[in-house]
Amino acid sequence: MAEKNHIPEHKEVFLKGIMKWFDLWALVLFLLFSWFFLYAFNFLPKSEVETPEKTAETESTDADLIEKGIHVNSGLIVDDGYELVLQHCGGCHSHKLVTQNRADADGWTETIHWMQETQKLWDLGPNEAPIVAYLAKNYGVKKKSRRAALKDIEWYEL
Repeated sequence: MAEKNHIPEHKEVFLKGIMKWFDLWALVLFLLFSWFFLYAFNFLPKSEVETPEKTAETESTDADLIEKGIHVNSGLIVDDGYELVLQHCGGCHSHKLVTQNRADADGWTETIHWMQETQKLWDLGPNEAPIVAYLAKNYGVKKKSRRAALKDIEWYEL
């Protein structure tokens, strides 16, 4: 009597070939996953060249870095009163929120009073006037319709 589940020989050879490739790909995927797991959870050895760890000294140096008249850490223009803006404005939100906005002295005063009424900003006391003066001078309304001339650029000939 013939066996009911018998697979023809040509199909059996074909299936063995597919299984051979399937086993190979399963092995490759397993190795790739294992490497990713080890890499993601830092089980692999570190490279020979390691970056120096930040110390309190380098962090304070980075925090005070000024390049081309800009406080690098905050993006604020260095001018009279920028230290007050660093202290008071950066306590609640990013300094980028300051640098992306424009207003005259009345607009900045109104914004500060709005933050005091609705956002729990503390009373700035005698610091309010120098902060508003700094903001109005450096982040005031621009009336120019064209961009400023490019400066400090090293041009090259094509």
